[in-house]
Amino acid sequence: MDYVSALVPPVVMAAFFIGLVVTIVKSQGGPNKAKEDAAVDAAVARAEAVTAAPRTEA
Repeated sequence: MDYVSALVPPVVMAAFFIGLVVTIVKSQGGPNKAKEDAAVDAAVARAEAVTAAPRTEA
């Protein structure tokens, strides 16, 4: 019975990982894709604006 208790945690973790991957793949695209892309583009633009702005040392 030791082998069963040794195999259960990896099997459970593998099942949850597979479920996570399936959920991520299914949630890609769809009707909210444009909205998500716009949010990412806005965040990248803000980050680039902060790094591109010249610093004024006082």
